[in-house]
Amino acid sequence: MRVLHVAAELFPLVKTGGLADVLGALPQALVGAGAEVRLLLPGYPAVLQALQDSRVVCDLGAMFGAATVTLRLGRLAPTGVDSYVVDAPLLFARQGNPYLDSGGAEWPDNLQRFALLGWVGAHLGSAELDAAWSPHIVHAHDWHAALACAYLAAQVATPARSVFTVHNLAYQGLFDARDFALLGLPARFMDSSALEFHGQLSCMKAGLVFAHRVTTVSPSYAKEIATAAFGCGLEGVVRSRGSAVAGILNGVDPAVWNPATDPAIAQTYSAGTMRGKAQCKVALQKALGLRVDGAAPLLAVVSRLTSQKGLDLILAVLPTLLAQGVQLAVQGSGDRDLENALATVAAAHPAQVALRLGYDEAFAHAMVAGADVMLVPSRFEPCGLTQLYALRYGTVPLVRRVGGLADTVVAVGGPAAAATGFVFEAATGVALAQAVAQALAVYKTPAAWQALRRRGMQQDFSWSKAAAQYLALYQDLLTGNGAG
Repeated sequence: MRVLHVAAELFPLVKTGGLADVLGALPQALVGAGAEVRLLLPGYPAVLQALQDSRVVCDLGAMFGAATVTLRLGRLAPTGVDSYVVDAPLLFARQGNPYLDSGGAEWPDNLQRFALLGWVGAHLGSAELDAAWSPHIVHAHDWHAALACAYLAAQVATPARSVFTVHNLAYQGLFDARDFALLGLPARFMDSSALEFHGQLSCMKAGLVFAHRVTTVSPSYAKEIATAAFGCGLEGVVRSRGSAVAGILNGVDPAVWNPATDPAIAQTYSAGTMRGKAQCKVALQKALGLRVDGAAPLLAVVSRLTSQKGLDLILAVLPTLLAQGVQLAVQGSGDRDLENALATVAAAHPAQVALRLGYDEAFAHAMVAGADVMLVPSRFEPCGLTQLYALRYGTVPLVRRVGGLADTVVAVGGPAAAATGFVFEAATGVALAQAVAQALAVYKTPAAWQALRRRGMQQDFSWSKAAAQYLALYQDLLTGNGAG
């Protein structure tokens, strides 16, 4: 089975969130399960630099605002997966992140940039660009790749089947409806039953409407996005797809996230030998300027600093936590008001609160290893990877019962033999404070706390499980049982 994954990010080359982690691990897991997998990525400088033994597949000339477009094929050094790269310097050779300039503003030609990515993915799927290889499945990830599904649907005869994965429905790729002409799609594709969304053009709808199958990154999220509370206005579209929508839980790459071998942490450790975790805590406290105190409960946040992630809830309960001797370490960036509020608290309580603005992958490992509790109080969470990393490192997750968090953390208070963390229901400071109080009560009982940690470390969230589910979905499509 030949599978082409189309995406805008890939760990460790280009990362703004969990999407990159998924693309850095899932294709390799599929290869390990017997699939023949290739990637299609934009030609960012970091991607082109990592492409080894590359050759030109075809020259596409001028299109989508680029003076020259060249499709290259090689092997990406960090993953070892054969990859196509869309080399279009005018569109992708830029400073900043994949979607924003260095000042934080969206690139004004994002529609053309990611339309080109989708167009190439679709035309690889129709065997038009590479005579030597064509996929059975084109698997597009999030809105940046979603137009591949529309371009495939616009073709008269398309041998490839399409799968679209929603990593976060809140980011939809909305553009001015007048820019539809830039896409080169038939006029019927701008109908309300297609890409039109409240007077705008929605890339997310391209995937939701035209993919043969739609997946989300957790089973609970697949159900949630069919409701008004979580559907971001697209719940009707999701419901209309019926059984063509399913959730497949993300996994963790054991080669990257493993406390027994991790070079980014102060001391390695395992479920059987936990002494190194205490050394990681001391090292983290020192690195952040916190009071070095092995007994002080150290809570951590590694996240975008947004209301979606519940950072305002943490701020609401922080005075109470500080009065109880709790320490808080935060790494991330996002909403300026949240950044400023956290910075103010950190300046007022430097021995107890530390803030690192921005994202540092290596230090994220140190945070996960050194903390006692990982806070993930999200208002919505498609899957969440931080709580999975925390479980693997013996750092107890404290989460809201939503999306993938509900699917991966078993609450203390239920069957004791299954519990792996602390879970609260309502998105309120009161509910969060109660969950933290519950965690602190268990923390004061070392034997119970150690048992909770070890149970979390024994959970299996490997990518092999997800790979098997994706392969079953692909096979279902190819045998004609799930056109959607």
